[in-house]
Amino acid sequence: MTLHIDLIPVLSIIAGILILIRPKILNYVVAIYLIAIGVIQIFGL
Repeated sequence: MTLHIDLIPVLSIIAGILILIRPKILNYVVAIYLIAIGVIQIFGL
């Protein structure tokens, strides 16, 4: 049995948890998330 996990949903969950734990870092979490998604889409990871 092979477990296949996409990277984008995992990043979304991590970003959501970080925002819930530390709401003051919302701007940084969103910025890092958007940059990561852009890099993933460009390089097709």
